Amino acid sequence: MRNRESLIRLHKFQVDEKRRKVAELELMLGEFRQRERDLEAQVEAEQRKAGISDVAHFAYPMFAKSVLRRRENILESIEGIERQLDTAKEELADAFRELKKYELLDGNRKRKIRKEAMRAEQSSLDEIALTIHRRQ
Repeated sequence: MRNRESLIRLHKFQVDEKRRKVAELELMLGEFRQRERDLEAQVEAEQRKAGISDVAHFAYPMFAKSVLRRRENILESIEGIERQLDTAKEELADAFRELKKYELLDGNRKRKIRKEAMRAEQSSLDEIALTIHRRQ
């Protein structure tokens, strides 16, 4: 019995850890997306200042080129985080299914024990009733 309870506690802990990991990745993804939007706004502002939006133009601002490279790096990072997030969500779902399996098994075992206890109590009450009935 203790072993099952420990197993359930372990799986609850694992589910909580995986939830935290998913939350951290979602937060990180949000921050990276915000950085990407900020960099895009910087590029647009620099292009408006220079009056040139063609990256291949010889007078295209160097600052805008460097910001574009940073933005591309961030987009690659976003893709990597999205892959990690997908994996983490799958792991969370697996851990949750595993936890539910053990909780259901434990619930079934407890119901069976209660049913047996009720059956034993009913049996003893029936014996008492028969004894009282025989005395009359």
